[in-house]
Amino acid sequence: MAYQNTNRCSSDEQSPSDSIAVLDPKPLAVVAPPAWGVHPPIVASFNDRIRPLLDCVDKLRHLNIMQEGIQLPTIVVVGDQSSGKSSVLESLAGISLPRGQGICTRVPLIMRLQNDSNITTTNLRLEYNEKSLPVDEAGIADAIILATDEIAGHGKGISNNPLTLVVKKNGVPDLTMVDLPGITRVPVQGQPEDIYEQISDIIMKYIAPQESIILNVLSATVDFPTCESIRMSQKVDKTGERTLAVVTKADKAPEGLLEKVTADEVNIGLGYVCVRNRIGNESYEEARSDEARLFSTHPLLSKIDKSMVGIPVLAQKLVRIQASIISKCLPEIVGKINDKLTANVAELNRLPQHLTSVAEALTAFMRILSSSKESLKKVLLRGEFDEYPEEKEMHCTARLVEMLDQYSIDLHSKNFEKKGDFLMEEIMALEETKGIGLPNFLPRAVFLNVLQKKVSEIAGTPEEFVGRLWNYVERIVIKVLMYHCDNYPQLQSSTRRAAQNLILIKKNESVDWVREIIGMEKLTDYTCNPDYLATYSKLIAQQQAFIEIMNDPHKPSVVNLEGVGEIDVGHLRKHLCMVQQAFDMKMRVTAYWKLVLMRMVDFMALHIMFSIQKMVNKEMEEAIIQDLMAPHGGGIERMLDESPLIAEKRTRLNKSVKLLKESKDVVASIMDRISVHGEQEKE
Repeated sequence: MAYQNTNRCSSDEQSPSDSIAVLDPKPLAVVAPPAWGVHPPIVASFNDRIRPLLDCVDKLRHLNIMQEGIQLPTIVVVGDQSSGKSSVLESLAGISLPRGQGICTRVPLIMRLQNDSNITTTNLRLEYNEKSLPVDEAGIADAIILATDEIAGHGKGISNNPLTLVVKKNGVPDLTMVDLPGITRVPVQGQPEDIYEQISDIIMKYIAPQESIILNVLSATVDFPTCESIRMSQKVDKTGERTLAVVTKADKAPEGLLEKVTADEVNIGLGYVCVRNRIGNESYEEARSDEARLFSTHPLLSKIDKSMVGIPVLAQKLVRIQASIISKCLPEIVGKINDKLTANVAELNRLPQHLTSVAEALTAFMRILSSSKESLKKVLLRGEFDEYPEEKEMHCTARLVEMLDQYSIDLHSKNFEKKGDFLMEEIMALEETKGIGLPNFLPRAVFLNVLQKKVSEIAGTPEEFVGRLWNYVERIVIKVLMYHCDNYPQLQSSTRRAAQNLILIKKNESVDWVREIIGMEKLTDYTCNPDYLATYSKLIAQQQAFIEIMNDPHKPSVVNLEGVGEIDVGHLRKHLCMVQQAFDMKMRVTAYWKLVLMRMVDFMALHIMFSIQKMVNKEMEEAIIQDLMAPHGGGIERMLDESPLIAEKRTRLNKSVKLLKESKDVVASIMDRISVHGEQEKE
């Protein structure tokens, strides 16, 4: 099956052949399967067009750019346990890897193959745990085992920390691959019970990104649909457009292999390559020669198309796929690095200045006080909410008006009128204050007695209101102060404490003021508001008609009085001698009570705004300074102790910015080389 498609790293779709042609119009130096008896290397010459791209990605991988959430094009080797993964990698690299029963690969093995035609010996290097160790070819398998034990521990456990093997050799394909632990469902002695889950998590982490090419190693001796590695790759690559299959052990199960790789029951979009594993102590040249002979002469295997057999063909496909995916993903990687770098630099600049002197701390503290005061003026006094456009609770002037309106409604809704007992309260008060004196003379003490009773019955309402109001103001003030102190957590406790203590004082002051107002209303009756006399005159004008009804038992006892409503006055005919005085007092109280309630609301509004303005303009910053400078506050020097969270964030961002800048330089260098090469070709 021919090479069909690659990963979709960019929004502009192009065929693999197109992308490869742009990258390298000349054929890659990967030879076709050799004729029987000929033993050339897998790669005949160094390809200077692909190597820089791969070096760029390898450098980014070495910098660990993936920790910034930027995925790199990666060939990921997966397969069930004993599927022959290690043998395939050995054949590509021409070196021996650890072999044995059970899981041979216990950590992700990043294998970097670098072709160098100028050397005659193989150069090997292991990189792990921030170490880089040269290794000789004879001891590479043991060195990998020792490094694996150091990373994953002795025994049969696995680890997600990678081990990198750099192979620089004449004749190897320029490839970077990640070999993952083989999939096993049943733990053996020494393995954790959840070994399958651990391996699955590692594999899914590597194959899930759209930038990954999945090299799925399958044994010819099993049914492909039953392979666990197929099931996993299909989870993340349902159409198979990112999956290339290598079929090992073709010599052990040749029957039906042609049908299996051509029927493609498991959606392998990038095609199949059938290979023969190296057997025993065969040299790699002997293995390649025997492989070529097998697929040329075997009665069944020779029927498989030559573009689908042999390690050289696999190397050629992998190099082409790798070149294509890198060339397509690199511009997107550049964009992601730039975007991430810009975002991290901006976030780093938003962090508070690291203060190193008392002068710097004092300057920062005064800046916080100033900005906090300005924000409080905006939301509490001026009604500007540009800092909190979507948070309605922070639109304070509107919320204060709503609270005052509700306060007024609560005061006016106190219904003291019992229409069934109209004027009886006044008549009883008159009865109890009778004295020797002129008849029809309204004693002032009676009026005050009734007034004081009404005031006492509403006295709790304004106290409850100021409690609710200052609770609301406290929430607003704390939110604003904590926002402006967010970069200096060491200030937050003293600032919060100062604000809460001050608002408690303001609340108590308001309660005292309310009690004074209530006391004044109880003490005396006074107003210079002409509305009192106007309202009283209007109400008392109904007295004559009312008295006529009282004196004529034949008239209906139900009357409609302005300011009172419809009432039945039949019960009052038993108290005719007191009705006129009671009616007069009732109208006086009604007219005056209207003004009392208006005063209670108006004065409350003035008191609130005056108290809030005084708090914002002067008292708040004084309280914060006093608390900070108190023995328990720690003084301005506290700001020199940077918060552990801020310090950790600053360190993390600095490391990230350094990493991203280094990565940007790496990709800029390769992009410049590509640009220069393109210009040279045009010339």
